[in-house]
Amino acid sequence: MTKVLHMSSNAGSTAVREIAGGFDVEQVRADFPILQTKAHGHDLVYLDNAATSQKPKVVIDAITNYYKHENANIHRGVHYLSELATAEFESARKRVQAFLRAQLPSEIVFVRGATEAINLVAQTYGRANVGAGDEVLITAMEHHSNIVPWQLLCEEKGAKLRVAPINQRGEIILEEFERLLGPRTKVVAVAHVSNALGTVNPVATITKMAHARNIPVLVDGAQAVPRIPVNVQELDCDFYAFSGHKVYGPTGIGILYGKSALLEAMPPYQGGGDMISSVTFEKTLYNRVPYKFEAGTPDMAGAVGLRAALEYLEGLGIENVAAHEHELLEYATEKISALSGIRLIGTAREKTGVLSFVMEGVHPHDIGTILDQEGIAIRTGHHCAQPVMEWFGVEGTARASFGLYNTKEEIAALVHGIQKVREVFG
Repeated sequence: MTKVLHMSSNAGSTAVREIAGGFDVEQVRADFPILQTKAHGHDLVYLDNAATSQKPKVVIDAITNYYKHENANIHRGVHYLSELATAEFESARKRVQAFLRAQLPSEIVFVRGATEAINLVAQTYGRANVGAGDEVLITAMEHHSNIVPWQLLCEEKGAKLRVAPINQRGEIILEEFERLLGPRTKVVAVAHVSNALGTVNPVATITKMAHARNIPVLVDGAQAVPRIPVNVQELDCDFYAFSGHKVYGPTGIGILYGKSALLEAMPPYQGGGDMISSVTFEKTLYNRVPYKFEAGTPDMAGAVGLRAALEYLEGLGIENVAAHEHELLEYATEKISALSGIRLIGTAREKTGVLSFVMEGVHPHDIGTILDQEGIAIRTGHHCAQPVMEWFGVEGTARASFGLYNTKEEIAALVHGIQKVREVFG
């Protein structure tokens, strides 16, 4: 049996529901109120999970409960509510630590999302360690959030951004990646899972290659965390970033994991309240890690909501989620690739539930518009991964991305919708 945790509106109470026979998608769907929505008169088919996930009631309730019963600013207050809010916030940090299998709670830094986490590393570790003539190595499948911060750094420092190529399946060519690791490489930054292709990258192997040359590695885990068990100690990566809203949690909250020694050595990212130990006009002493990187009032309710989301996901069993999404991917791949005029973009041997495709003679935006009228939500365009689109010679793709609440019936609706697009465009 799979145990599913359901947090009640009382933060101190947890009920356990047991699902016989493993993952029961219909029972899971009942936990997500938004899935009852009608879109243009149709039952909503939400297949845009790579952009953002929907939220279970336990997350919504946790946020509501925080604002109703626990809201106060943290760390600096001595009154009851401040102490309660601080305990909830730090409890969320410990939950993330356990979820990522990090060694210490202090290795978990709260940020707004994976984008801010990567920018933080680029502007602190990067600025302190990358100089003129040095190199930063990324891959050709990166999201803009793992390209632009390094471009900005390289422009400022006179360094060079190197890009490891991918093959026609959408996989990193490891031999080429290793060849690009050189004496001037100061940072490696790579996606765990591609948002545009679904490719699962061998980040443990990549990290081992880089560490053999004493090069630190940042992993963008935004697309991996909702569906792949992550153990940062086993991966041995130096930094790991993810966003709460991708993992069934709230928007505006995210995580940067960093090895303690690196975080200790890095300068602050922003100045302000809570990142200081003491301030005079002559000198400021900074707070200890991780608070050194958490300037200002954080998103306390977001942290509480993220904790509830991770508890929910762990209650379902992330291995069960992964198996369910893989089954959906195989089914969707078979059905959609059989349609005439369809080209799949991204056919890696190891991939998650992302199915990107183009249709001969039809712009992706037109595909998305017609599907929307059928109540089917997908993403169209370049998916903040324009270099990937350029590599495959397309302007953009239509992308269906699956989550733990999606079903084969919804994929059948998608297939029917694509057939309707073909009827419209001939």
